[in-house]
Amino acid sequence: MRDEIRLRRSALYMPGANARALDKARALDADVVIMDLEDAVAPDAKVIARDQVMASIAAGGYGRREIVVRVNGAGAPWAHDDIKAAASSGADAILFPKIGAPGELRAAARALEAAGAPDRLAIWAMAETPAGILDIVAITGAHPRLEVIVMGTADLAKALRISPDADRTGLVPALASCVLAARARGLDILDGVHVDLSDADAFRASCNQGRALGFDGKTLIHPDQIDVANQMFGVTADQAARAAEIIAAWEEAAEDGRGVAVVDGQMIEKLHADQARRVLALRAAIDRS
Repeated sequence: MRDEIRLRRSALYMPGANARALDKARALDADVVIMDLEDAVAPDAKVIARDQVMASIAAGGYGRREIVVRVNGAGAPWAHDDIKAAASSGADAILFPKIGAPGELRAAARALEAAGAPDRLAIWAMAETPAGILDIVAITGAHPRLEVIVMGTADLAKALRISPDADRTGLVPALASCVLAARARGLDILDGVHVDLSDADAFRASCNQGRALGFDGKTLIHPDQIDVANQMFGVTADQAARAAEIIAAWEEAAEDGRGVAVVDGQMIEKLHADQARRVLALRAAIDRS
């Protein structure tokens, strides 16, 4: 778990079998590129996808983007070779799908370490099964390499027998539970994908809901979704100015020995100043990107 803020407003899945897409990702404004060896790759293309992903990472050129490799899950015939290749690939993190119990996460970490993974290589874990949701508190504390939880809302909805719903009503309890568990462990957490590319308003509403629930960003399936995700999970100039105002008021009150300040009729306590400092840190990271 790392202390610095990483921009994870937009995390774009790119199919590993599509060399053109992997190349295109170098010029996209996504904060995270998830090079996918799992769901987005047909069985007969798994080996080609792995080779192309490793070659793309080795070639570099992705700039400040965080590079994550989603490997095939435990039990899949490609899983061992995926982990072996990804461990020394130079990626920032490895995303393990369908983690349903803390023991599964620890086994994934052991496999990475056996393959020679450097200390800096983080683990990301997908929460996308009913068992994983029910055990999410234990999963989030299962290994120190774990840095990010990624919601797999499509698989979870299927497992829960939930029909598509623009409001994601049936998923909200699971989403909120995972956010709570991630925050308790100091982890980041990303919302699941929005698959209807024809409805931009619904995508924006999904981002708004995810932000309201506390997610740090959203996983995406198409480059056209990047700008909206960056906007919805970012910090505007007005929000940054408000945060600076809150911090200044709190520091002035603290110097005067007062425990609270008031800004535009709102009571400001230390917790509000702490929140404002994170807003400014996020804005600074955005300005550097």
